[in-house]
Amino acid sequence: MSGNLDQALLIGAAVLLVAVAAVRVSTRLGLPSLLLYLLIGMLIGESGLGIKFDDAELTRTLGFCALIMIIAEGGLTARWTTLKPVLGLSAVLATVGVAVSIAVVGLAVHLVLGLGWQLSLLYGAVLSSTDAAAVFATLRRLRLPPRLVATLEAESGMNDAPVVLLVVLLSTAGPMPHPWWHELVIVLYELAAGGALGWLVAVVGRWLLRNAALPSSGLYPIAAVGLMFLAYASGAVMHASGFLAVYVAGVVLGNARLPHRRSILGFADGLAWVAQIGLFVLLGLLVSPSRLAGALVPALVVGVALVLLARPLSVVVSAVLARPVRGPRRPEMRIGWRGSAFLSWAGLRGAVPIVLATIPLSLGTPGADGLFDAVFVLVIIFTLLQAGTLAPAARLLGVTAPGEATELHVETAPLERMNADLLQVDIPPGSRLAGVHIDELRLPVGAAITLVVRDGAGFVPGPDTRLRSGDALLIVATADARDVAERRLRAVSRRGRLARWFGEKGDEPRA
Repeated sequence: MSGNLDQALLIGAAVLLVAVAAVRVSTRLGLPSLLLYLLIGMLIGESGLGIKFDDAELTRTLGFCALIMIIAEGGLTARWTTLKPVLGLSAVLATVGVAVSIAVVGLAVHLVLGLGWQLSLLYGAVLSSTDAAAVFATLRRLRLPPRLVATLEAESGMNDAPVVLLVVLLSTAGPMPHPWWHELVIVLYELAAGGALGWLVAVVGRWLLRNAALPSSGLYPIAAVGLMFLAYASGAVMHASGFLAVYVAGVVLGNARLPHRRSILGFADGLAWVAQIGLFVLLGLLVSPSRLAGALVPALVVGVALVLLARPLSVVVSAVLARPVRGPRRPEMRIGWRGSAFLSWAGLRGAVPIVLATIPLSLGTPGADGLFDAVFVLVIIFTLLQAGTLAPAARLLGVTAPGEATELHVETAPLERMNADLLQVDIPPGSRLAGVHIDELRLPVGAAITLVVRDGAGFVPGPDTRLRSGDALLIVATADARDVAERRLRAVSRRGRLARWFGEKGDEPRA
């Protein structure tokens, strides 16, 4: 017994370290690291080192645990000021958009592949959810407007909730036990109750973390993660959406001023990486490579229907429904056709569809084996095609934002006590920030450029320091000044030093 445990620990530690090193390798090769994790799982599986693993139910259980941590990290790092303007569109994408996607893919699968309606709709349901891990890992490396990033991240954090409910419903063998409207009411109840429970857990947890005075700073991150799992478990016990409860709780806690907030975010980020690595390696273990060739044609049929029909149509319908009927349309609320096109292409699929495909597999649903294989092949194709083309697609559509600031999650206790953040801004070639002097940025009181890194060397800038392409700026900003500073940087990156004369306030331009 001890020998088996030691061997398992040895293999697990080796896989984890190789997966961590794969992040560096994938960055140099330009490949998504998540794809390398799948490959690691396949290499140590029955067709590689010979480790046989075929427990779909265990994979589903562990997959759900990993998704809880991934979604929690996404919620904890989401800024409410950026999320609030796009919350309506994200919510519609995660509900109505999901329904449109399921209907379109289900119709295509039924007509082209000749499968039954229930199995066809199950294909659509499994693939209708964008993947939180893929979205968070990919989009945060790109210089995109906060509106688009927040829309995609919020959608990926919220759409798991209705999709899981629909997949479980469609995986049930035999006719539906209740009429469609009854199932719709149940889904709506579970979403509303899940959101409410997540908010309640976060509010109570926020008060406890502020007033508990724990004896060790290391206990605060553990308590925060415990609250995330409490939100999910509370939702599950109350027959509500646990995934939505996790995301809501993460957003509320992440935007609160908590003790040792930086440690909490760093701890959550590390656990999310471990969850992603473990989840993708496990899914690679579960798949049988010998069956994948036969799933290529169904995967291509479903993929074409999803990318060319279902996703664009769901984005267009959602954008129309989320448009305010009355009242002024603020600039930050506009998406435009360029933004809609990017949202259509950036609906990344990753581990979530594969995890969802284990639900009918564990329940013995007819056709579940073919569904799992087709989804696995499709995810590999999507990961290779979509993730690598997001940056060129953003440049082609003109939705890049070179002046965006990136928050640095480092241990900065003095900044935390002063209610301040540390931001980084890179100046790429073509940015209008190049050539501007520091004093011409006109940053608000409470925000200051403390360091400029140029050609690998850092120096403290003065008011007359002229910025150049390739510079990296470190900015310290108080919470009150952060949003104003970011808007000003966006304005100057588009108009240069004369941004103020052009009436630029940092709002994103119409697409």
